[in-house]
Amino acid sequence: MAITDKIYLKNHRQIVSQLDANIPKRVFSGATLEVLYSGEGLSKVNGATRDRLLDFAEDFLDCENSDDIYTGYPERQFITYLLELRAQGLGPDAIVDVMSDEYMVYAYPGDVLSFLDDAVRTLESVEALADVEGDREMLDEARQAKKDLVGPR
Repeated sequence: MAITDKIYLKNHRQIVSQLDANIPKRVFSGATLEVLYSGEGLSKVNGATRDRLLDFAEDFLDCENSDDIYTGYPERQFITYLLELRAQGLGPDAIVDVMSDEYMVYAYPGDVLSFLDDAVRTLESVEALADVEGDREMLDEARQAKKDLVGPR
């Protein structure tokens, strides 16, 4: 299961009540994205909630082609966001706190840790393949990306 399947709306019950519509708790489910992307339902939620959800929509759902919203674009953008937070030195708990503060979404720190661990393992595989292929540039890029994720020891 991808990390984006484990990202949830904070205050889901309150938001559903204000929208007067039932939407899934998972942020990246089609129905939830539709409400966030269209913005029509957001006029029904209180100001602070609306601002954060609009920030989420602007940062992750604003694609050049509106059909891209259903092709994994938002998920890729969010994964990049998580990796950038980790590259800034934040641990799983802090990453969850930041995403919650910025966008009113949350995940469990263990799920974030698992995602980051999988990312490191993937980069180790890229390193090994690049070494076998003699692709020094890719090897160096993978090493640097892994170093950014692992952080100082």
